[in-house]
Amino acid sequence: MPKVGFKSPLYLGFFLLVGLTGCASQEIQRKDGARSVRTFKAVNLAKSEVDMLAEINQREGLKSLRLISEKLYRRNPQEYRKSGHISAEAACDHIFGLIPHWVDKSQSFPNWEENFKLTFVADFSGDRVQTFMTALISMMMASYDHKTDFFLTDALSAQKLYNSARNLEVAVWKLSNSKLPSGAAMLISNSMDGEIANLSFEREFGKLIAQQDMLALILEDRSNRSISRVFQNAAAFAFLPL
Repeated sequence: MPKVGFKSPLYLGFFLLVGLTGCASQEIQRKDGARSVRTFKAVNLAKSEVDMLAEINQREGLKSLRLISEKLYRRNPQEYRKSGHISAEAACDHIFGLIPHWVDKSQSFPNWEENFKLTFVADFSGDRVQTFMTALISMMMASYDHKTDFFLTDALSAQKLYNSARNLEVAVWKLSNSKLPSGAAMLISNSMDGEIANLSFEREFGKLIAQQDMLALILEDRSNRSISRVFQNAAAFAFLPL
């Protein structure tokens, strides 16, 4: 019987499975009880570490966007009523429930630039939170080429991820500074007159921007292609292409 060398595919596959099983046991204990560890699937063997990192990054980004949506609706309950929803949760379920239809191409992705601009039109009578969050989700998904699964054959763009982070900075500046002709905020986020500043929005947006930037830097290092870093004037409400 021929000897099986240490570098045999049989041994390599065995050690890979053992390693993945070991990693899966190191679960983060979250305050809300949510679990992040995914069960091992054979399809994961067709993914690089960067592919799996991209999936985790996107998943966590969507969680942040969901939290921002709920916060905005709670501070601006009149908005979800415009869309005919009975609660902030129902309005968020509607927005985020559309993502699978966008990904499987049964519906086209919304034009994120148009939705951003529509949100801050003074006489817009629709649900501003819905248009704003739809724009954010669509823009972030565009930075991932509208995919939720990544494999060795995929090549995400570091530039798109970097640009999306800069566009997020523009969006959060506009959210914080846009006023109606009466002087009232178009959407209440940080605080109302006389309130202590609510910094939870900045924290969540900051985390989202940092995640996009970090993945962009990892991909830049991996591909040896430098990101074009552009100065952007948030007040101009101009976005970088994706």
